[in-house]
Amino acid sequence: MPNPPILVIDAVEKHYATVHAVRGVSFEVRSGEIFALLGPNGAGKSSLVRMIMGITLPDQGSIEFRSESGQAFVPQPPDLGYLPEDRGLYKDIPVLRTLVYFGQLRGMTRRDATEEAKKWLGRLDLAGREWDKLDTLSKGNQQKIQFISAILHRPKLAILDEPFSGLDPLNQNLFLEIIRELCNDGMTILLSAHQMALIEQLADRIVLMNRGQIVLQGTLGEIRQQAGFSRSMTLDLRTPMSATPLQGLPAGAVLEPISPTQMRLLLPDDLAISPILSRCTQELDLVEIHSERLSLHEIYIRTLTARGTETEA
Repeated sequence: MPNPPILVIDAVEKHYATVHAVRGVSFEVRSGEIFALLGPNGAGKSSLVRMIMGITLPDQGSIEFRSESGQAFVPQPPDLGYLPEDRGLYKDIPVLRTLVYFGQLRGMTRRDATEEAKKWLGRLDLAGREWDKLDTLSKGNQQKIQFISAILHRPKLAILDEPFSGLDPLNQNLFLEIIRELCNDGMTILLSAHQMALIEQLADRIVLMNRGQIVLQGTLGEIRQQAGFSRSMTLDLRTPMSATPLQGLPAGAVLEPISPTQMRLLLPDDLAISPILSRCTQELDLVEIHSERLSLHEIYIRTLTARGTETEA
């Protein structure tokens, strides 16, 4: 039984002058899950996040927060955490003072905010930097401070817009570990990011947007099915293939030549693979077959390439 939703987006629309930024978007974020909002620049993600945070209002549709009992409620500052894509911290104020200030804005006492801030600074390898001003920190370390300010008060829902921005691979993995821990402790996470490999490891469910609309939605497995392909077979050949190899493949199978001695088969989940493998071994001079699940990165690229992209808000 899935957890009840904490956030319900229903038929939301948003216009900016001549730009239709969000077009009838609907989805639910369930309590205790990690929900990823994906799409190219201009897909409408940031417009949607700003509406969720109450920075702007939808032109049509509704955005509703719900309690565990299913009752709608108006979130208060302690309920939400927000890491914006554009940094919004005071660069000439020391790190610890900044974090305590934001903790107090969200209902923490000065003592609790100070203790939590020092704990998180230690966890993120910033112990000893408490009295450094933000503008003396590297881009990655500034991102860490922005992240701490969003989760310091343990909100019910944390909205993280590009949380991995400016981080090296080691710190990306540290953030990934921390986000998982926060979720395991009961926090709901809604995040938007461009690092597909990290999202594939993190997200329970995913929405892919393009041109203000949802084009794919669900678990990674469900998204693979919606995209039409879930498996990929790379065939390495000893001799060049013929001009028309493997004619009459079953419906749903797609053959893509890569080079004269390499081709790729894309297959849906419901297609029996054994007959296709048998044909490959009979008709092709095979050296090796490599089979794998389609990655989120490839699904993302294929879906948006097929549909086309354009820049919007």
